[in-house]
Parts: sequence; structure tokens; C-alpha cells
Amino acid sequence: MEEAAVSVKGLVKRYGSVTAVDGISFEVKKGEVFGLLGSNGAGKTTTFECMEGLRTTDGGVIKVAGCDPVRQQSLLHSRLGVQLQSSSLPDSMLVSEIIRLVCTYHHTAVPDELVRKFGAEPLLRKQYRQLSTGQKRRVHLVLALCSNPQVLILDEPTAGLDVQNRAGLHDEIRKASQEGMTILLATHDMAEAETLCGRIAILVKGKIAVCGTPSEITAAGSRQTKIRLRTSAGSLFSAMPEIADAQYTETKDGYIEWSCRNASSAVIEILTCVKNNGDTVEDLRVERPSLEERFLELVEDPV
Repeated sequence: MEEAAVSVKGLVKRYGSVTAVDGISFEVKKGEVFGLLGSNGAGKTTTFECMEGLRTTDGGVIKVAGCDPVRQQSLLHSRLGVQLQSSSLPDSMLVSEIIRLVCTYHHTAVPDELVRKFGAEPLLRKQYRQLSTGQKRRVHLVLALCSNPQVLILDEPTAGLDVQNRAGLHDEIRKASQEGMTILLATHDMAEAETLCGRIAILVKGKIAVCGTPSEITAAGSRQTKIRLRTSAGSLFSAMPEIADAQYTETKDGYIEWSCRNASSAVIEILTCVKNNGDTVEDLRVERPSLEERFLELVEDPV
């Protein structure tokens, strides 16, 4: 069996009397995009900092790209790329100087292609202090990727980015994953996590409340799928199909809305009834529970 690109077993981190991370365990396969979600203070950044060797642990075992983050820091730095949630660089340095400095440290050439991909070319002659928040994020991404790392940690990577650069970053994350790079992502953007991540762990008060694919996590919640339908003749208002374990309501805009667990069979029954009534469908919408709804459910009522 192939060794996991990232392995965290029983990780504990305390700050005085506060346990920030309470015995969490997870593994990430090579080429996987893995999301670590949680409210502020849930332990996401602390977990990443332990993986990066920035903090010593109070318990547990961590392996990142085959390295112990504390005992093998030099080797880890050659295999790990990191975009921190917040970082500062010398205000007076030019962006081009910063990129050359980091590339010299990693013994790599200046990544001109990455600079172009993230639209950082116009920034090269600017001092770091002159950059906006979004521009700084773009530079940080170039620095995180300039060594072509085996594992990449992104802590809120799209914060401050405009729509175009956010979409570009998403494309680059997908490409890097397809080429074998392992990516760990922390974000408050649930749609971003649902789109990019193959698996997700949700942290609640320092513990993993749930871990799985986005569809597995949303399916395990208490919220039901909503089916909204409007027909040309409105025949269902007088000939409502009987659907097991489904509740319906009528809306003012001519729709009927069902809430149910088994959406596929419910849709079949509804459409069959519409056809039997000689009616036609004007609009049909199936809205499954979102990751954001499941996240709020876990945070508000921890398991």
C-alpha cells in the first residue's frame, strides 16, 4: 500500500490550560485535495502550523511528505510549500527581489510561468508595502509554489482575491492535484471547499466532528432535499401525488415544494403524475443540502 502523503495521528496541541487541538487523526493520499474546515478558533491553523514545523506538539505523530516536521525541517522545506493565513515580508523589498530570494533558498529558477499565471508580472517592480491585500496573496501563492513542492498547504488562499484570480487559482489547484501534488486547504468559503476538495474534515472545538467526501458529509445531516416544481396548467394543485416520507407546501409564485430524503424516487413520481394529468413542466429544481448547511448544523449542535 502506498504511504500517505500526509499522516496525522492523535495530534494534541495545548496553549496553557487551553487544548487547541484535541487528539485528531487523518491521512491524505498523494494527489488529493483535502479540506480542513472549522470556525475561527477550531484548530485549523494550529494543525497546519504543527505540520509545518512552526509549533511543537504536545502529543501525536505527524508525517508530511515522509518527514518529521520537527526533526527533519531542512528536508521538509524542500518538499513542502506553504501559504500562511497571514505573513509579512520586508516592506521595502521589491516583489522581484522577494521571489529571487526564496528561489535561491530552494535552489530553483525564478518561476516565470507561475508569475504570469497569477498575474504578478505588473507587481515585480513594486515594493511589498505598495501591494493591496489581494496582490500580496498572489505573491504568496507564487512563493509557496516556486519550489514545486510535493505537499502544498493553503490557509485561506483566496481571501482578498477578485473573481478572476480566484477562478485562476482554482484551476491551478486542480491541475497541480492531477499532476500528483497533495494539497491541504483551509477556507471559510464552503462553496470553494465543496468544489475543490475530494475529502473534508470539519473541526469543532479542536476535534474532528466528521470526515468524508462533501456528498457523504451533506448526506449525513438532518436537512432534507428540496424539490421545487411549476407546471404550465398547475394540475398538481388539485391532483397532488402521494409521496412517502415527503412533505409539500404551495408557494405564491406558482411552485409546489417538497422536502424529502429520497429525491430520485420522488422526482420520478412527481413527473409521472404531471404526465398523467396531461400537464407539462415549466421549471424543476432539486436543491440538495449544502455543505454550508451541514457545517452550521455541526457547529451549532456538535456531535
